[in-house]
Amino acid sequence: MPHITVKHFPRELTDEQKEALAADICDVLKKHFSSTDESLSVALTPIEKDRWKEDVYDKEIAPQLETLAKKPGYSL
Repeated sequence: MPHITVKHFPRELTDEQKEALAADICDVLKKHFSSTDESLSVALTPIEKDRWKEDVYDKEIAPQLETLAKKPGYSL
């Protein structure tokens, strides 16, 4: 039952764009985890650019750099 949270800089997306993004993410999860639509959930969480380092990088990315499946191409 994967739940995916996508944290991103704020961006104006229509409901249709959000649904399309979530559907694309779900397609990947279904392919790689053999999940079903009913078992998946996706959250889109905007984070202000000036809060990214403190709220996301320092708390979630930096402490887990060694275990990330995909590391960022930046460091702060």
